Amino acid sequence: MRSIMSKYWPFVVFVILGSAGGFLYWRFVGCNSGSCPITSNWHLSSFAGGLIGYLGGSSVYDMLGKNNNKNK
Repeated sequence: MRSIMSKYWPFVVFVILGSAGGFLYWRFVGCNSGSCPITSNWHLSSFAGGLIGYLGGSSVYDMLGKNNNKNK
């Protein structure tokens, strides 16, 4: 379990941060009328934030991997 977490920590951290950011966006900015498909529901807003966080974590993971390959 520890080796999995040490390998994929950027994904986990960024998905959690993205989901929290999506929830906070829904809470403070979101759409009150219900006509906005993503921000009118906290589930979808958190999912979208988590997806964006996953993509950000993927970018960080790739950058860290490329730096490690250059050093070897």
